[in-house]
Amino acid sequence: MNIPIAKTNLLDSEIESVLSPLNSGWLVQGPRVKEFEDKWSAFTNADHSIAVTSCTSALHLSLAALGFGPRDEAIVPAFTWISTANVIEHLGGRVIFCDINLDTFNLDISALESKISKKTKAILPVHLFGLPADMDPIVQLAKKYNLHIVEDAACGFGSLYKGMHVGNSGDTGCFSFHPRKAITTGEGGMVTTNDGTVAEKIRRLRDHGAEITDLQRHHGARPYLLADHPDAGFNQRMTDLQGALGSSQMDRAHDIVEERRAIADRYNKAFQDILWLKKPFTGKGFSHGYQSYPCLFEPEGINENSIPRINSLRNSWMDQLQADGVSTRPATHAVHMLSFYKQKYSLSPFDFPNAYAADKCSISFPLYHGLKQNEQDFVIEKVLEYQP
Repeated sequence: MNIPIAKTNLLDSEIESVLSPLNSGWLVQGPRVKEFEDKWSAFTNADHSIAVTSCTSALHLSLAALGFGPRDEAIVPAFTWISTANVIEHLGGRVIFCDINLDTFNLDISALESKISKKTKAILPVHLFGLPADMDPIVQLAKKYNLHIVEDAACGFGSLYKGMHVGNSGDTGCFSFHPRKAITTGEGGMVTTNDGTVAEKIRRLRDHGAEITDLQRHHGARPYLLADHPDAGFNQRMTDLQGALGSSQMDRAHDIVEERRAIADRYNKAFQDILWLKKPFTGKGFSHGYQSYPCLFEPEGINENSIPRINSLRNSWMDQLQADGVSTRPATHAVHMLSFYKQKYSLSPFDFPNAYAADKCSISFPLYHGLKQNEQDFVIEKVLEYQP
């Protein structure tokens, strides 16, 4: 048996949905993208949803629409995917890293306020792996210091914070449709917002700065006239092929989320007696979407001296699991230790010790909708066989 870390599972009807725009001749952003956006708004309870080319684009457009620019600072967790930080660099800003809480892998709220300066313009909390960040204190700090909040909800499909879908606490929420995500369009992303002015700005910026979309122009009284461009925008539009694929999957959105939660629940119960493997955090008010199943591998106490030993053991275990047919991954990376950021900001591992520990001591196991019960059993069996 060979179990991948993630796998795309599409129904025949979802695959066939892509034929509709192909047959219609409308391939670029059009009616199927609008349909996808409407379904996304209904699922997340957001007033506006704007489909784009990736979550990276969603983050970039959000910051640009909010006026973020050169010399501005934005705070991001030091343990996340690199694009959370990259978009700040692309806009000429300065990345301010904040350490994480090792129990949740999300922003360490107790360290956040100390990172705010007179140059701070935004906080980018990440709902990492599908676990909502603790948004209430982040919102309170943002109000206190007049800061914007751009939620990196790349992994946040189906994740609820105190009953509210993530992406609704800040100025915008940014989602990913990469193949490892619950809903996929190959590549793609979505911005959600409850601010109409911000929504209109993002719609223009994704489409070269045009005041109306091609779809609106073609349905207007004079479709042969080109639109005005009040902004110098970008080309970050989702295609109608992607819109059709995304829209068709939304018809089983609730089932997809519940299936992923059920698999995680099986893992939680199977691994409950493994004291050296810390399972994903669950707590009141935090409804996990389980984009993945990240654990903290701690055969001994994690500290500066023990991390190299733990990392070596973890890597050997990952090698063995791969040989046995179970794919694993480190949960993600400590961005401050990636070459660009390490060199530009002269950073060292223990500037953000929890992020560094998470990088070296985390392990994610296969979790995706469509993972069969016998495959889940195989993963569980191989994990239970191991003794550090």
